[in-house]
Amino acid sequence: MEILRPSLINISGRVYRRNTIKEDQYEEGEEDDSYMGPPASEQFDEEEEFCDSHSIEQTDKGFSCAIDVPSVLYKYIIGRKGETRRRLEADTKTDIHIPKQGVEGQIVITGSQKAAVSSAVTRVELLVQSFRKKQPFTHFLSFALNHPQVQDGFLRFKEEVLEQCSQDHGVDGSIFQNPAKLHLTVGTLALLNDQEVAQACKQLQHCQDFIKTITEGKPLLLEVTGIEYMNDDPAMVDVLYAKVQVKDGSDKLQTIVERLVDHFVSSGLMVREWDRVKLHGTVMNTLFRKDASAEAGGGRQQNMKEREAFDARNILKSFGSYHFGEFDLSAVQISQRYSTDCTGFYTSAGLLNFS
Repeated sequence: MEILRPSLINISGRVYRRNTIKEDQYEEGEEDDSYMGPPASEQFDEEEEFCDSHSIEQTDKGFSCAIDVPSVLYKYIIGRKGETRRRLEADTKTDIHIPKQGVEGQIVITGSQKAAVSSAVTRVELLVQSFRKKQPFTHFLSFALNHPQVQDGFLRFKEEVLEQCSQDHGVDGSIFQNPAKLHLTVGTLALLNDQEVAQACKQLQHCQDFIKTITEGKPLLLEVTGIEYMNDDPAMVDVLYAKVQVKDGSDKLQTIVERLVDHFVSSGLMVREWDRVKLHGTVMNTLFRKDASAEAGGGRQQNMKEREAFDARNILKSFGSYHFGEFDLSAVQISQRYSTDCTGFYTSAGLLNFS
């Protein structure tokens, strides 16, 4: 471990320093109660261990603190055969009461000393944050690109590519995006219960003021023109995307995207993946390649080792500046992964209009 650059973790806006935990302690085994938490040797500075992000109440028997934890994460706090919870209770001299699996509620921590309860809260939060990062995303923040003009342009693009390049390695109709699902992803979110979905929707509404300031309350005229690939070898491509920009050449869309990411990261609902978001709309992806399981799962990801790349050199040469269309963008939304509505687009959990 680098002493001068210890690992940090953000809990409710408060940053803590901790020792490195061996990753093998976090490997999944049995599905039920088979997860190990941090070892007892993990050390915190005394002032860091005191957690003030939750209200600790005094009771007749000592002190108590209730924290909201999605039920899907209970097993990480319980551990294999209850070992993690017992160790946490022994280390902090507290009692940790966890609702039954699948029942949404609060984890209640009680103890005779306030500092002990605070320590247990911090350790439980560390476990929750560590394992939350391992959960697959459930929702994503995005701009819909499925305007009729863009869909028509995309369908022409697909038809012409298959007509001219279907003999190229790996190119077939199954790897093209569903035109109804064309979108620009701002960021992904793991929202693990209804309460977190509601919280994310509330945070989206808080973005209205800065978006309206940037757009002056008017729709942004976007053009979807040109294609690019994600990796370094155009002969072995997994994702081909259409480039998206504001028609007048301004950076308004990029500014909105970066502000949205900053807001959701600061709220704890999103993890920053890149220093700068790349504006793109996926048009071809080898994860869409035909198979029964992917079709039934609404495009669920296959094992990365099973992906068959395609040769995009001729596509890039012939369609590098292809114009898909332009349209007025007036909303950003939180969409639910895999689920689609009656129009074929992803089901919306929350929508913010900015015009």
